[in-house]
Amino acid sequence: MILTVFYLGKFFVWEHGYWRSMDIAHDRAGFYICWGCLVWVQTIYVSAGYFYAWQPVDSFVATFGEEHAQLAFYALLAVGVAAVYLNYEADRQRMHARSSTGMGSAWGSRYACIKADYTTDDGSKHTSLLLASHLWKPARHFHYVFEISAAVAWCIPFTLGTVFPNIYWGFLTILLFDRAVRDNARCKAKYGEGWDHYCKAVPYLVVPFVF
Repeated sequence: MILTVFYLGKFFVWEHGYWRSMDIAHDRAGFYICWGCLVWVQTIYVSAGYFYAWQPVDSFVATFGEEHAQLAFYALLAVGVAAVYLNYEADRQRMHARSSTGMGSAWGSRYACIKADYTTDDGSKHTSLLLASHLWKPARHFHYVFEISAAVAWCIPFTLGTVFPNIYWGFLTILLFDRAVRDNARCKAKYGEGWDHYCKAVPYLVVPFVF
């Protein structure tokens, strides 16, 4: 459960950025979001923890064997922590690139951004900066790979021959890939040619060389 706590901590640290995410900006606080937060999150997102409470055994020993349990623990912890951090870092880079009007930098190199114009319903014209470097270079939603990886890392120890603990990351994978497709269509409609240029610079949607 260390990874779950770390993930939740990241959420509260980045809470201000969540208000700019697709969940809030476009899906709004309708039935989809409210029911999910009040019902779905309380059951599916913590399904691995529920299963562990019902099966009070050393899950790492049961899943990986006594000889490999300790190694598996540290390996999955490292993968999970890295995935949660990189997911946060990707969102931070995107926000920083826009707040610095593309003049900022990360990891010692300046952001590479593509300008995309759009028009709002009232006829006003605006320009967005689409980050095409750093953690946004491999794919347009590469940060979803990190989120799924973190979910897999904290569910695997509780497998124990049953599918139940894996429901969370399985559902999350479907949710995020669907969201990526919906976001791609929305951005195409919003930015037009600007989005086409961005897709040429970052050709993959979620997984580099695959999708």
